[in-house]
Amino acid sequence: MQRRQIDLNCDMGEGFGAYQLGNDDDVIKLVSSVNIACGYHGGDPDVMDHTVAMANKYNVGIGAHPGFPNLLGFGRWNMDIPSKTLTNLIMYQIGALDIFCRKHGVTMQHVKPHGNLNNMADTDTMIATSIVDAVQSINPKLPIYVKPNSELEKVANEKGQPIVLELFADRAYNKDLTLVPRCQVGAVITDPHQVAMNVLKMVTENYITTITGEKIAVEGQTICVHGDTPSAVEMIRVIREKLEENQIMIASSNY
Repeated sequence: MQRRQIDLNCDMGEGFGAYQLGNDDDVIKLVSSVNIACGYHGGDPDVMDHTVAMANKYNVGIGAHPGFPNLLGFGRWNMDIPSKTLTNLIMYQIGALDIFCRKHGVTMQHVKPHGNLNNMADTDTMIATSIVDAVQSINPKLPIYVKPNSELEKVANEKGQPIVLELFADRAYNKDLTLVPRCQVGAVITDPHQVAMNVLKMVTENYITTITGEKIAVEGQTICVHGDTPSAVEMIRVIREKLEENQIMIASSNY
């Protein structure tokens, strides 16, 4: 079998103050890229500093993970924010994480919108444009993680901003390749072995099976496992085992 490569990413640095979320210190040893919260849906300066330092230690690719200013809802509530304000909010968050990247002598490799900022950008052209404009104004060569078939992918392509196609290991899909809302039964997949088999099909056969049973062709360059999924550590271990059994390298590319 020809050896292939996939990036395995995880959202982390989402605790704040006295509150710890996820198992970042264990997860970061198992993935190739991380998306670090920037203080709005989670994270704070101390957490950002610590997470960037860990990523540097383990040679893991670093991305900014900007979200809605929605700490109470963990960035998973829809918000109606004027376009210019939203662009500035995203720029602010990217800039905050970049300061810690500079402190630790590392380069930010990508930006991945968080939660419902990302989900709304699947279909909302204004939000997608705000995201792309924010990243482009900071670095027109900085890739954005986008879902296939989303408005965010379309707008980024139209504006010439680099993209990385992202698939989700532990989330169920609708037929249009949007994620099933978390409020629905079955939206979050917690069985590590089921998730690992889903990932293997994404990587080796280029398809996903929707929550209603349809097989949809997909392409992805990076696959996400959510750090706040209770079984995240075991899930990533099983995914790694399954990919390595099939001679698939897990590595963060330079895009």
